[in-house]
Amino acid sequence: MTITYPNRGSGAVVAVSGVSFEVGRGEKFVVIGPSGCGKTTLLKAIGGFMHPSGGRITVEGRPIAQPGPDRMVVFQDFDQLFPWHTIRGNVAYALRVCKKMPKGEALSRADRVLELVGIEHAANRYPHQLSGGMKQRAAIARAIALEPTLLLLDEPFGALDAITRTRMQRELLAIHARLDLSVVLITHSIEEAAAIGDRVLVLTRGPGRVRRIVNVEEAGNGAAALLHQLLDEGAVA
Repeated sequence: MTITYPNRGSGAVVAVSGVSFEVGRGEKFVVIGPSGCGKTTLLKAIGGFMHPSGGRITVEGRPIAQPGPDRMVVFQDFDQLFPWHTIRGNVAYALRVCKKMPKGEALSRADRVLELVGIEHAANRYPHQLSGGMKQRAAIARAIALEPTLLLLDEPFGALDAITRTRMQRELLAIHARLDLSVVLITHSIEEAAAIGDRVLVLTRGPGRVRRIVNVEEAGNGAAALLHQLLDEGAVA
């Protein structure tokens, strides 16, 4: 797959080039690479927000044509929730719009999902009343409430402090263990990639190309060191 951006006056800019991979059902697949290597561009294409200029993207054999509730995205930005809805209302609204769910049923499912992510006590608060970590939990709750095939995470913990980030990583792993979904995570953190990923795709400096796909279990305790080495080499590739 190749993805380009139009650039007035100097032709197209290639963001990623010749990138190919598959994400298995239930897999935690992490993408990492130097700044500007096309990580977020890749996630946008999987989400259906842009289209590759070469190759194609499929989910369960179906080509992606546009965004859909089978691929839910959680961004780094803390302000991705509707400020006029409570946390419970944010989750229920997504269910009513995307799943055409009756209000009572949507609110009931919202309560169950908020309990799953551990913020049921904040159900009736508004986004401005929550910490950054709780906002991200609420955004994840809204995404998984729709029961997507793919949960797409674009550096969702990047702006959190180190303690909250570590806690959110553990909670993401716990949520994943209870749900039948696949995760694609974009991150700048090598330690986060090694802690969360089953496999890690290492991209070279832009235009992003596949440097290597690392199986974290096979790499064992040396996974983080191997990723460091590959990133150092890929940054000058």
